[in-house]
Amino acid sequence: MKRILLIAAALVLLFSPGGCGETRKTEQSPKPVQAVDRTKEEPPMKIKVSDGKNTVVFALNQSQASRGLWNQLPLTIDVENYGSNEKIFYPKKLETGNTPAADARAGTLAYYAPWGDVVMFYRDFGSAKGLYGLGEAESGRESIARLSGKITIEKQ
Repeated sequence: MKRILLIAAALVLLFSPGGCGETRKTEQSPKPVQAVDRTKEEPPMKIKVSDGKNTVVFALNQSQASRGLWNQLPLTIDVENYGSNEKIFYPKKLETGNTPAADARAGTLAYYAPWGDVVMFYRDFGSAKGLYGLGEAESGRESIARLSGKITIEKQ
């Protein structure tokens, strides 16, 4: 009988909560995980184009080609007239993945992939194969036609 009581006491101690002066830890609920808000857009990329007399500020889109141009800045480069509606300059080649096709209007900044030039439109143009939209003029749209010589392009 003594043996049965010892076994029973041992089992009670073994299976009882707490036991031997230990404090039982209470389970805590896990800390909430911070949700990442993917709906927020990246900060806007803006560039300033100036020849010292005329200045245009463009707001860039979030495309791969726009980011490629952004990453090359600052640039001092020659601007050229082309046709009767645009000014162009030649940065290093831009990758066009996820870059939208351009429907160029006055104030559109675009990239013409076949030639590798960035185009600043001061008159409406429309679309063309290989013409990708980079952004739009936010201010100074009327100054695009007057840009000449060396221009400086910098992050705004």
